[in-house]
Amino acid sequence: MQLFSRSSTPTLLLLLIFNILALSLNAQIPTGNRPGGFGGNAAQFNIGRFYGKVVDETTGKGLAYASVQLHGMRWDSTTKSMQKAILAGQLTLENGDFSLENLPIRGEMTLRINYLGYAETEMKVSFGDLGGRLNGGSRPNGGNPGAMAGAVDKDLGNIKLAATSSLLKEVTIEGSASQMSLALDKKVYRVDKDNVAAGGTAEDALKNIPTLNVDIDGNLTLRSAAPQIFVDGRPTNLTLDQIPADAIDNVEVITNPSAKYDASGGGSGIVNIVLKKERRIGYNGSVRTGIDMRGRANLGGDINAREGKVNAFIGLNLNQRRNLSAAGTDRFNFDLENTPTSDIFQTNAPVNNGFFAMGRAGLDWFINNRNTLTISGNIHGGSFKAEDQLNRLEKFYLDTLPDYDVQSTRFSNTDRQFRNIGSQLLYKYLFPKEGKEWTADLNYNTSVSDNNGDFRTEYLGSSTPSLEQQKGDGGNQFVTFQTDFVNPISKTQKIELGARAAIRDFNSNNASYVFDPTQNQFIYVPGFTDKYKFKDQVYAAYGTYSQSFQKWGYQLGLRAESSTYTGTLIDRDTSFRNDFPFSLFPSAFVTYKLNENDNMQMSFTRRINRPNFFQLVPFTDFSDSLNISRGNPDLIPEFAHAVELSYQNILNKNHNFLVSAYFKRSNDLITRYTYAEVDPATNRTIGVNTYENANSSTAYGLEFTIKNTFWKILELTSNVNAYNSVLDLTSSEGELSAEQFTWFVKENLSLKLPKSFTVQLNGSYQSRTAFDTGGGRGGGGYGGGPSSTAQGYTIPVWYVDASIRKDLWNRKGSITLNIQDIFRSRKTGSHTESLLFVQDSWRRRDAQLVRLNFSYRFGKFDVSLFRRKNNRVETEGMEGGF
Repeated sequence: MQLFSRSSTPTLLLLLIFNILALSLNAQIPTGNRPGGFGGNAAQFNIGRFYGKVVDETTGKGLAYASVQLHGMRWDSTTKSMQKAILAGQLTLENGDFSLENLPIRGEMTLRINYLGYAETEMKVSFGDLGGRLNGGSRPNGGNPGAMAGAVDKDLGNIKLAATSSLLKEVTIEGSASQMSLALDKKVYRVDKDNVAAGGTAEDALKNIPTLNVDIDGNLTLRSAAPQIFVDGRPTNLTLDQIPADAIDNVEVITNPSAKYDASGGGSGIVNIVLKKERRIGYNGSVRTGIDMRGRANLGGDINAREGKVNAFIGLNLNQRRNLSAAGTDRFNFDLENTPTSDIFQTNAPVNNGFFAMGRAGLDWFINNRNTLTISGNIHGGSFKAEDQLNRLEKFYLDTLPDYDVQSTRFSNTDRQFRNIGSQLLYKYLFPKEGKEWTADLNYNTSVSDNNGDFRTEYLGSSTPSLEQQKGDGGNQFVTFQTDFVNPISKTQKIELGARAAIRDFNSNNASYVFDPTQNQFIYVPGFTDKYKFKDQVYAAYGTYSQSFQKWGYQLGLRAESSTYTGTLIDRDTSFRNDFPFSLFPSAFVTYKLNENDNMQMSFTRRINRPNFFQLVPFTDFSDSLNISRGNPDLIPEFAHAVELSYQNILNKNHNFLVSAYFKRSNDLITRYTYAEVDPATNRTIGVNTYENANSSTAYGLEFTIKNTFWKILELTSNVNAYNSVLDLTSSEGELSAEQFTWFVKENLSLKLPKSFTVQLNGSYQSRTAFDTGGGRGGGGYGGGPSSTAQGYTIPVWYVDASIRKDLWNRKGSITLNIQDIFRSRKTGSHTESLLFVQDSWRRRDAQLVRLNFSYRFGKFDVSLFRRKNNRVETEGMEGGF
């Protein structure tokens, strides 16, 4: 008689081995050596398996690539005790399935599941008393071998995930096209699926984000002020037009930064551009290519590979550009008695051709489950050539001589090259205590640029043109060191400490030359030369404390900063130094959870805006005859106090809104100002642009962000911002006051059509604003961005962009056609008034530009790139999900 079938023989052998091991362990080794009774090798009992499926609570569909982690106790040879650890982890398969193998069968464990856009799910799991019985107790299930095998192979069933909010963490608003989340001190917007920005630059991506505005020169504003721009959490030398939109994953908008962040920048906030990078097991990447209607191509690709303890990534982008612009200026000059002296009318149409390229590479080394080292580098470079023809008409009105006109045409050819090299070294240590960590990073960036220009001015009625040349080069070196320590004192309390040092060396060597016919050569003109260097050093330390309760939580912070500024005018052998004293910057955040769908948040911060080199240097710049400028070495820093109150309501999965009320008061606001001065060479009264410290500035407003999804195919995101600003200035010309009410609205619409088509429309309108745009481009350019003015405003501007995308091959590939400024309406400009002139200027660039782009995504989220394994994955370095 056959007592057992062949299929049961392996099970019996396995059971026999288990019992022999259990008996030998109990007979030979005392159970008191380690907690839990395991005196021998606990790995011998790592035979358990949990499996199941992660699904959406509403639709029941499986969720691919959700992070599944199993937490429990593990013997630590360093401390000679049992410590909390991640026992296993995996990303779910395409259908949501997961399987965690080689698990300890004794004790209770915690299963945590994370997925972007869903609340974290946590559940207690165990194999019952199986481990205890194998450790000396009776056989489970009456000794039935089939039941024994099933006991170590446990089905957890379908685990449902749902969207919800969590206190002191992020409140995520679902949406595949653009996700928005609200945390204590920042909002996050995803731009990786912005079809309108495909093939463009960061300018194209950021202009579609609620709260932000980007003008045609690349100047970025956040609620009408210039924010600090970071890339991957650190300052950058790059400008927005040097960062490809396809390389951006998301953008963090910090409207009221806490003490954890750099206090510089006044009350304007921080915009952090986070570039794409993966850490998922296996390999993945994408390739991209496109072309615009002017025959300019863009190419790009990136790949990421991770196996075990090593994660490597590399990305390349190349973008060609041909920018067509048009501009005009009307200026009416008069003397101090308000008598007209001259009128100036000029128009021009610059054409800019060139390219820029970006390369990024890095390596993450997960040394062990507590130590991670990251090394990364990037290189950016580009070359641009510009041609322009400026037509100018000047009408002069004199009391004693007949009126006369001067007509001229100026031809210019300029070229510019730039190169930026950056590197980063990051170390991260995870303490045995969950959530406790220490990080330190060192960042080094260096950039160089060269520019040359030839100018030829022809006057009507004259056969002798005027010839000029400009030659220059410059560069900067930027070093930052930062260290941060996070320690959760308890489940509801946390402290954060950190220190930062930032040192920047900047130099510029630009010279102007005028052709002298008598000498038949170009002559150096010292008065039009721009040669200088400066060093800026900022040292800071901060600390924050946060605590959460069932319904509410708070965060208190304090930051200390001190800085030194030295500058030198090389040609004049003149130097100056400003030491900005030690200052304290407190911050406070309070969040209150009304219910599962309603959250409130209030914040207070103090910040500083230190004058930069261009605002301080007392050198007179004559390069623009219509805008002579000079710095003011007597400027002092401005200090700003900001308060913000936010309320978020998640009506349901498809409808939610966020409203914020904000107030900001600045003392000694650095303000651009024009005053009258007599030119000793011509004995004429001229206007000189400079900077003054205003008495005060007040701005307050209300912002609404509303997101709706209709019929699962139409997503509409609306952003409305309205604010009032008041500026008071005391100058040599008396008391000046400017008050302006401003509002703007943004609409982003995404419509899913049959056959995998998606249509996207983005529109924006901004009314007249009291904050004029200063020189320099947004981004890393020092001294760039907008500045306040008491004597003018920008004109209203609106535009609409559109795109249509077709997904291919099960969404692995896509082809996108987009057009910007459909109605040629994006015309920016300004109106300025002073005692000596009234001026109106306007500009337009790249209207109705069409691009066609193609992208293809590939990857395999496998445990090994080179060999087959089971579904168990390495979990070192995981940070609560992907």
